[in-house]
Amino acid sequence: MTEVLLETDGDIAVLTLNRPDKRNALTDGMVDAVLGTLRQVAASPARALVVTGAGKGFCAGFDLSLAADARDDAAFWVARQERYAALVTALRALPQPTIAAVNGAAAGAGFGLALACDTRIGSTACRFNAAFIKVGMSSCDIGVSWLLPRAIGTTRAFELMLTGRMAEADEAERIGLVLRLTPPESLLYEARGLARQIAANGQLGTWLTKRGMWANLEAGSLAAALELENRTQILMRGTGSLAAEAQGQGFSRR
Repeated sequence: MTEVLLETDGDIAVLTLNRPDKRNALTDGMVDAVLGTLRQVAASPARALVVTGAGKGFCAGFDLSLAADARDDAAFWVARQERYAALVTALRALPQPTIAAVNGAAAGAGFGLALACDTRIGSTACRFNAAFIKVGMSSCDIGVSWLLPRAIGTTRAFELMLTGRMAEADEAERIGLVLRLTPPESLLYEARGLARQIAANGQLGTWLTKRGMWANLEAGSLAAALELENRTQILMRGTGSLAAEAQGQGFSRR
């Protein structure tokens, strides 16, 4: 069985984690497959990507059965951790905007995967937790300690990460973990609809908006954020044929 699926529908790509019997828990092979699939999407004409899970779970995180590997090799464990963390940077670097369609539990590394997407829509069955603290490890894993406070604020992020408790669907919507909730049977329809709204905009402007949003999450001041925005808009005006798309959509008439 192929554990990572990719389908395209016009401008929209859908990546599905396909290990439903394990709630799509990640193995080393799956991580490599996801990274390869993201490279494929980056080079494709797709204008938006939906990420979801098969069956009843989004992603249960790292497959804990692999933790039984007792080798005493620090370099091995560092390399494995960095490979999993590369999922976050790959999603962030992807030129296409990303939407997590969270159909069930997003736990541990699965929580990080959902947070690494640009936005999230949840089914009424979605739930989130920073799971590793429950098995004696740190909740600070594959970007969660950086991404979660920026999504929901530090007070709520500290509480979720220190307790490891589940945030159920209603709470996830209330605190801003997901954009909105939808019945499970409508989730992909809603996610594709949002993706199409995004894809309808100019490709260059969309790409620069995504890059600018992520860059300004790290900006040290409003002045630095404005400087980046100003440079982006000037670039849009002076990029020749690429700017024509934006101008054709009414940019020059603002």
